[in-house]
Amino acid sequence: MRKIVVVDNPKDWDVAIEDVEVVDVQTYLTDTTYTDIKNARIFNLCRSYKYQSAGYYVSLLAEARGHKPIPSVATMQDLKSPTIVRAITVELNDLIHKTLGSLRSKSFTLSIYFGQNVAQKYEKLCKQLHDLFQAPLLRAQFVYKDEWVLQSISAIPINDVPEHHWRYLVRFAKSYFARHRFSGAKIGRNKIYDLAILHDPNEKEPPSNKKALQHFVEAGEGMGFYVEMITKDDYRRLAEFDALFIRETTSVNHHTYKFARKAYADGLVVIDDPISILRCTNKVYLAELLAKAKVPIPKTMIIHKDNRELVEQELGIPCVLKKPDSSFSQGVVKAKDSEGLQRELDEMLADSELIIGQEFTPTDFDWRIGILDKQPLYACKYFMAKGHWQIYNWNGKKNDTEGDHETVPFEEVPFVVLHTAIKAANLIGNGLYGVDIKEIDGKAYVIEVNDNPSIDAGCEDQILKKELYTAILKSIKKRIDDNKNVKTDEY
Repeated sequence: MRKIVVVDNPKDWDVAIEDVEVVDVQTYLTDTTYTDIKNARIFNLCRSYKYQSAGYYVSLLAEARGHKPIPSVATMQDLKSPTIVRAITVELNDLIHKTLGSLRSKSFTLSIYFGQNVAQKYEKLCKQLHDLFQAPLLRAQFVYKDEWVLQSISAIPINDVPEHHWRYLVRFAKSYFARHRFSGAKIGRNKIYDLAILHDPNEKEPPSNKKALQHFVEAGEGMGFYVEMITKDDYRRLAEFDALFIRETTSVNHHTYKFARKAYADGLVVIDDPISILRCTNKVYLAELLAKAKVPIPKTMIIHKDNRELVEQELGIPCVLKKPDSSFSQGVVKAKDSEGLQRELDEMLADSELIIGQEFTPTDFDWRIGILDKQPLYACKYFMAKGHWQIYNWNGKKNDTEGDHETVPFEEVPFVVLHTAIKAANLIGNGLYGVDIKEIDGKAYVIEVNDNPSIDAGCEDQILKKELYTAILKSIKKRIDDNKNVKTDEY
C-alpha cells in the first residue's frame, strides 16, 4: 500500500521518511497518476480542512478514488460540530478529570501530533482523542467549570506547529508511519488490505476460540492482509480498514451492530453485515421469513398477549418458547406442563410484544451447515448436552454444559439437509451463516439461521483444516477487490 503525504507546499513537510511519498495538493488533485492508483493511504496535512478548500477536496477525492484518507471527510465534519464532539467524547470524562485534575489553571491546550504529545503524562488522553478523531495533527482545548471539560478539538495547520515542537513531531511521525499496518511491503503479487477482526477477549462463549482467531490472522497475513484484532474500544478507528470481520456474538442492541452499521456506511466489506444481523437475531422475523418462503420449520406460533391461551392447543405440551433475540440456547425454554407454560409466557411477554413458540421436536443432534457466498462451507453434527434437550446446558456441570460435535463430509450429509440449509441462508443474504436443522423421518426442518456462526479450531475445521479460514478470508478479499474494481485471476 502506497503512503502519500499531501501538503499545500512540499516545504511544509521537509521530512524524509522511508516509503512515504510527499506531494503537493495540486498534483494530488489533478495529476492522473494519482487518480489511477488503486491502493493508497492518504495522509492529509493541508493547512485547512474548511468546506470546499483544497484540503477538504483531498480527502473527498481520496474517498472517491478508493484511497484511505486521514482524516476522512466525516472526521472533518465531526471536528466542526461542538455537539458531536461532546457526544463522542463523553466516555472520556473520567480520563480527562484524572489527567488534568492537578492543573491549577482555568484552561489548557493539548497538542496531539500523530497521537502523541511532547509530555509523556498526556499519552493516554492523546491516544484516546486521536482514536476518536483520526487526524494527524490535533489541538484540544479544555476549560475548567467545576470540572475539566473538552471545549473544542480542531486540526492544527502544519505551519502552526511551534518550531520547538518540530523535533518531537518528526519523531512521532516516524514512529507512526513505521507501524506495520502502514507498511508498504507487499506479499507476493497480492494487494495489501487492512482487515479488522472484532472480538471480545472476555466473552464466555465466543464464536471463535483463540486458536481459531490465530488461524484467521495467519490466513489473512498469508494472503497479503494486515490483520488487527480490535475490540469495542476501537469504534472510531473503523475507517482505517478495508474490511470488518465480526467474531463476537452479535445482537441489535449491542456494539456489534453499531460496528457493522458504521463499517457498512463507511464502505467497508463487512461480515456480519448489519442487514444479516437484523434478520438473523430476531426469531420473529426469521419465523415469518421462512414460513413465507415455504422453508420447512417445526410447527410455529408467533405468540402475543391475545393468542397466548391457544399455545397449548396449537403446539402441545411440552413446547419450546424463544425470546426474539435468543442465541446460544439462551433465552430458549421448554415448557413442560401447563403451569410452567403460563409462567414462562408471563415472563417473556413482559419483555417483548411478540415471542416464538414451537412444537418440541427432540433429536439426538442438530445439523449445522455453514454457508458462505450462497454455497455450503462445512457440515457438523451438534449433539445435545448430556441429559439435556439442547446443545448447550448453561445450568449443567462444568464438563456437561456442551454436547459433542462431529464434522461430516458433504457426501455423507442428506441432500434434503444441504438443500434446505442453502435455501434458508440465501433468504438472508450472501454472507457467512450457520443454519441449524433437525432431520426427522427423512425431512429437514430449519430451527434457525445464525449470522455469526461458530468457527472453532478443533470443531468446524476438522475436515478443511486451515483451508476453512483461508476460504473465508478469500471471500472477504474478493469482495474488497470487487469494491475497488481490482482485476484478479485468483478466483
